[in-house]
Amino acid sequence: MANRKPLIDEDGEVREITAEDVALFKPFSALPEAEQKTLLKLRKRGPQRTPKKVPISIRLSPDVAEGLRATGNGWQRRADEALRLWLAETRNVPATRTLPSR
Repeated sequence: MANRKPLIDEDGEVREITAEDVALFKPFSALPEAEQKTLLKLRKRGPQRTPKKVPISIRLSPDVAEGLRATGNGWQRRADEALRLWLAETRNVPATRTLPSR
C-alpha cells in the first residue's frame, strides 16, 4: 500500500486511474456507517445566497429564443435582467439590479 502512486500530482491534476487502482476501490455500502453518513451530508446543497427564482414556462418566437441562446451561457439570467429592466421602465420604478458591463 505504501508504494501506491498518489491520484493527484503536484499541479493538482488527477492522473489516469489504472486497473490496480480500481481493484482497491470499495463499494459505498462497505464503508463504516458513520463514514457513510458523513459522506451523505456532503451531498446536500447549501442555503441559497439570493432569493430563489421561480421556474416558469414561457412561449417565445423561434427567432427570439435562438437569439437569446446564441448569447451563450447565462442567457436565461440576461433575459431575466432584460425583463426586470423593462418592468422598471414601464412602472417608473428603479430596477433592483442591472446587467454587468462587458
